Amino acid sequence: MADQRDPVIAVSAISKALGSGELQVQALRSVSFTIYEGEFVAIMGPSGSGKTTLLGILGCLDRPTSGSYQLVGEEVSTLDETQRARVRGGRIGFVFQAYNLLPRATAYKNVELPLIYARTPSRERRARVLAALDAVGLADRASHRPTQLSGGQQQRVAIARALVVVPSVLLADEPTGNLDSQSADEILEILEGLHQSGTTIVIVTHSDEVAARTGRIVRLADGAVAADSPVERKPVLQVVQ
Repeated sequence: MADQRDPVIAVSAISKALGSGELQVQALRSVSFTIYEGEFVAIMGPSGSGKTTLLGILGCLDRPTSGSYQLVGEEVSTLDETQRARVRGGRIGFVFQAYNLLPRATAYKNVELPLIYARTPSRERRARVLAALDAVGLADRASHRPTQLSGGQQQRVAIARALVVVPSVLLADEPTGNLDSQSADEILEILEGLHQSGTTIVIVTHSDEVAARTGRIVRLADGAVAADSPVERKPVLQVVQ
């Protein structure tokens, strides 16, 4: 039965060649899949499988050599850098492993930055920044700088910064990779909550434990899709008293 939800990401036969001549490497080979509105999808694969290259294309940081990539119905594979920057700023929220926060700016200022770039009016900026910080449980840390926050809190600020633009999709690249197990669990709980509220999330991870908390796993191998299947949930055993 066909999925009745609207597609957010639709890639069809995208390939990406890196380098040229004898040194050319085929990083992606005819990759096709669709991610629908509200899905929580993990992209997995060993080192060199093409995960990073694929994420760069999904995030409009790069273009495929061939194939089609539609984001919310718009063909973005042929856009130039200026046009891709417009799409990134308005439709894509990024969360990185290394947080990528401005060290001298407060949590508020870090989250506000994308709205400043988008020339959002100041009154609207304030409301959206505070709402995004509240969504990740950091409304009371708005005036703190990254050095005054734990790793998990810094990643929460990064998530708030990604959410503040109200993106069509949230792309997370190993978001728990630098965190201890407790902080990682807190970040995954936030992402699960966002998913339950309707946010479309794509997470690149090497962790089976992280992927198991999503709804679907796309596995890459040698630049191609090796598997694409829903996460199998273990049945909950009920104890009969």
